[in-house]
Amino acid sequence: MPSSLMPPVPDGDETWLTARETSDIARVAEKTLANWRSLGIGPPYRKLSPGRAGRVRYSRSRVIAWLNGEQTEGAA
Repeated sequence: MPSSLMPPVPDGDETWLTARETSDIARVAEKTLANWRSLGIGPPYRKLSPGRAGRVRYSRSRVIAWLNGEQTEGAA
């Protein structure tokens, strides 16, 4: 599901991670996350600013769910 179409997550209890923090949790390089985003695979993410160099954040709970195989859809 494209990140722009993901249902909103309440911000109160949610922790948002940078690509670096996500890469540490997933044990992959930041470049791998970027490649996954361009291919529409990998953990779901939110793009906070437009353009190729836009800031990206990952929901910690969704990253963990993706790593555990509970969520198989990537984000575009």
